[in-house]
Amino acid sequence: MKTSLGQKILITVLGWGAALLMFFPILWMLLTSFKTETAAVTPSLSFTPTIEGYQEVQARADYLSFAVNSVVISVGATLLALALAIPAAYAMAFHPTERTRGTLLWMLSTKMLPSVGVLVPIYLLFRTLGLLDTRTGLVIVYTLMNLPIVVWMLFTFFKEVPNEILEAGRMDGARTGSEVWFLLLPLTLPGVASTGLLSLILCWNEAFWSLNLTASQAAPLTTFIASFSAPEGLFWAKLSAASTIAIAPILVFGWLSQRQLVRGLTFGAVK
Repeated sequence: MKTSLGQKILITVLGWGAALLMFFPILWMLLTSFKTETAAVTPSLSFTPTIEGYQEVQARADYLSFAVNSVVISVGATLLALALAIPAAYAMAFHPTERTRGTLLWMLSTKMLPSVGVLVPIYLLFRTLGLLDTRTGLVIVYTLMNLPIVVWMLFTFFKEVPNEILEAGRMDGARTGSEVWFLLLPLTLPGVASTGLLSLILCWNEAFWSLNLTASQAAPLTTFIASFSAPEGLFWAKLSAASTIAIAPILVFGWLSQRQLVRGLTFGAVK
């Protein structure tokens, strides 16, 4: 069935409308970051731009140290999650048992548990092990937080690979490690890359655990943003400036890798 001109126009308008609706909060945050605190209180598109908020943010905190922590923790947690999830997803995709489906559902169900429900035991455990306010501690928490999603996504991508390809590799003498490294991963590279990108974004934006398990040494950019709230109220201009420079790296990275992300998420959708 051919799509009429009117339908194409309607779809285009709806698409642009949805995109602008989702982008508007980011745009408003960017505009607010160039306002004074007085102008930021009243919503208005008419204002005199100023970089006062950015200057105060830079003078108050060392942005670079927070950014380095975010990069190290996010990349470390993503790599660790992939290292754990790839063998697990491979085993469940190509060597399933009667408990495989139940295991996958149980892993996904852990995401339904509110984080605050396990905050106290994890805090006490980390205090005992000396992991409070350390990058290692946040890497472990972020890995466990994203592991169910990473395993589920990789399992879905691996299931798209015909088992006959791996069987041919076994007939040629490939062991399990070689089978995964030289056959499975190259065939599912778009899916693995998109999974890693999604995990990286989730780690970068995580705020709950960073605020409760760090103080200064390992604090990432989410803690950097929260530091601009005060008991007397929120300083909207400085808070917006801090938020803008905090999300800018991951926003640019996501924009540059959007083609790879979409390609991975639609991997196997069209045969």
